Amino acid sequence: MSEGAQSPTLPVLGLLMTMALWGSSFIALKIAFQGFDPLVAIFFRMAIASCMFLPFFRMIRLVTYQKGDWKPLLLMAFCEPCLYFVFEAYALSYTSASQAGMVTATLPLLVALVAVPLLKEKVCIRSLVGFCIAIAGVVWMTLQSGITESAPNPLLGNFLEFMAMVCATGYSVSVRYLSPRYPAIFLTAVQSFTGMFFFAPVVFFSGTELPEVFPLAPSLAIVYLGSVVTLGAYGLFNYGIARIGASRASAFINLVPVFTLFFGWIILGERFTAMQFLGAVMVFFGLFLSQDSSKAQDGLVREGQ
Repeated sequence: MSEGAQSPTLPVLGLLMTMALWGSSFIALKIAFQGFDPLVAIFFRMAIASCMFLPFFRMIRLVTYQKGDWKPLLLMAFCEPCLYFVFEAYALSYTSASQAGMVTATLPLLVALVAVPLLKEKVCIRSLVGFCIAIAGVVWMTLQSGITESAPNPLLGNFLEFMAMVCATGYSVSVRYLSPRYPAIFLTAVQSFTGMFFFAPVVFFSGTELPEVFPLAPSLAIVYLGSVVTLGAYGLFNYGIARIGASRASAFINLVPVFTLFFGWIILGERFTAMQFLGAVMVFFGLFLSQDSSKAQDGLVREGQ
């Protein structure tokens, strides 16, 4: 049995930190978009993230590439960050940070549906029930949110965020396939550099309005997204998904709406009602149920290693 299967504490803690960082990213993006075009903000985010990997270049260069892996590597990076950030950038133009964060709870079910036939992962009844309860909690929280100044068209925005989750599904399954052969830092670096080169022509050759000034708060938000969120969150998530499997790791996504609501309330002043709190409790309970520790799930981890 692998070390990750014997001691899941570190992967779980890493995934919890990942969800807190991803929850805060919706708030940071909202702040960044106040001063920059969405695509410009995403490009600078990926450029900063790429620069963060330069000190690790020698380590990354020593990674042994396996023939034919360019296809899943390209699929991983094309799904996320490329298409994922396109959908999410425009989603946050139409919906609030809290509602966008809530939509992310659809990801675990999407990943589970894809991981079963492609990765031969097993999803037990308890996990499915937990997923459904968590999503019900997210739906409940969503129903408490109405049209506001920060969410002029929440239906469109939430749909675009759902499309981002479809892209995230392809990313999660690709990482699960690649993680036994490549370290998390290498996979995260591939995402960052691919994202930077993907968004560069979109920003500089498509007539997108380039910034003439760099407002402090939006600029700091982009630095935070590029350094702390992109480097830290994706690295931790790639580590966690390699240790406990795509389905179980993705179940932690249900915590993103909770963190997003909390940060949105603290930083942006978005409303956090008693009914939304009830939905958050449902999310936590669903996550607890979905983290089944049966032999079937343990076998899943060993098979992946």
